Amino acid sequence: MKGHAVRVPRARGEETRRALKSVGVLRNDLGVLHEGEWLVFPLLDGVVVPPEWGEVVEREFPERPARGPIDYRELLSVPPALREFLPRSFDVVGDMVLIRIPDSLAPHAAEIGRALLEFVPGARIVGADHGVRGAERRRSIETLAGDGGWRGRHRENGLEFDVNLETAYFSPRLAREHAAVAAAVGANERVYDLCCGVGPFALTIVRDARAASVTCVDSNPEALGLLRASLGRMRTRVRVDVREAPVEAFATSAEPAERVVFNLPLEGIKYLPSVARTVARRGHLHYYEVVPRSELGRRGEAIVRALGPPGGWELAEHHIVHPYSPAADLVAFLFERKTSPESGP
Repeated sequence: MKGHAVRVPRARGEETRRALKSVGVLRNDLGVLHEGEWLVFPLLDGVVVPPEWGEVVEREFPERPARGPIDYRELLSVPPALREFLPRSFDVVGDMVLIRIPDSLAPHAAEIGRALLEFVPGARIVGADHGVRGAERRRSIETLAGDGGWRGRHRENGLEFDVNLETAYFSPRLAREHAAVAAAVGANERVYDLCCGVGPFALTIVRDARAASVTCVDSNPEALGLLRASLGRMRTRVRVDVREAPVEAFATSAEPAERVVFNLPLEGIKYLPSVARTVARRGHLHYYEVVPRSELGRRGEAIVRALGPPGGWELAEHHIVHPYSPAADLVAFLFERKTSPESGP
């Protein structure tokens, strides 16, 4: 059967399979193709993935024997006029499933929850994600099916994170970013993970053990408690400091570091002058922001201006992490500081 697909190097195969599965776009009625040093994963019809995920191609795929439904939507009896509004993707965190449900489908939310509980292997609980709010980024979740609460453990990149989806921010869609940022850390760098949540960036950096030190900063004590629980299961020679503080308060006395991670995609721009003070000269800032697609081409330079005086910063690269909405994407930016912090904002 001919179908839409994404082609990646074999070395990225498992990482890509997990990413596609986590957002519900991998077809499991078709087999994966092996093309020498490449793997080709079949996608659901109509799905668009960021180009950074791999080369989009078309291929003839072998069909797998029937193993039940290949899409949770097959388990629903939603009226035909509403079926087009059913979300294609959902997030799986450990044994917990989150899905965003449009208002038009609110009367069918419980049925959607039951379908996902049946469809996702090992699922214990399913909830409607009503978004993240406040400086502590607590998520509002409506339980649709299953039980046991929203605390659990999530496995990613060979690590296991303690999470509580109601009280502390975590997204399984950033697994590749956590690994990529950790891989970029140089020997003996000092690293700040600002608005760290449960610490997936920091813990991955600690696991790789090239940094001299990692400082984790968040204003949410629940998130930091979960981070400490995960850290307690690790053996590391990297010095780790966990601090409960708002970004602005931490930045006033922090010694500039060689690498800073700042993942606050919806409101981070207003804290950038403070964040800029924490980056040493020739240091790097990994910054994440939700950007309308119409603005992506010029957004990097706008952020450079927000970081400080002309000539102080340079945009090294940017890439789309994943679609955020029909009109916007989550974008990863990497900036390099050209002047000392004393010359900055």
